[in-house]
Amino acid sequence: MPFYKFAAMGQNAGTLNPKLLARSVAGEFMKAALVTRPEGEGNPLHMHPNEEQFLFVLEGKVHFILGDEDRIVGPGELIHVPRNVYHRSRSVDGPAVTLSVKSPAGSGDMNEDYNKSEKSDDAEKLYPGKKPS
Repeated sequence: MPFYKFAAMGQNAGTLNPKLLARSVAGEFMKAALVTRPEGEGNPLHMHPNEEQFLFVLEGKVHFILGDEDRIVGPGELIHVPRNVYHRSRSVDGPAVTLSVKSPAGSGDMNEDYNKSEKSDDAEKLYPGKKPS
């Protein structure tokens, strides 16, 4: 059985937001990533038509939009993201570290099933740290 030490794994910049740093691994049926988010960073509003996701907050606070819900979550909170549900997150009041698990594994790329919403700019206006234009 494989055992992994995330701290010993290489860190990759996110393809959707290069400010996010991820250490990821894929199995046969699921993939997982430890993601470090600098303050105010995350991916735009999107959904996964083929993947189900769990996101666990390890450190910091995250502003999360999931469907019609809009809340700030912190350490110890687990978020379930069903397929076809628009969501996005941003760290608030400092950096945050999350563990993301998606199924199926597909190619192992955490951004493989990413579909950006046409309303992603509207969702950003809900982010509490957003500075007025």
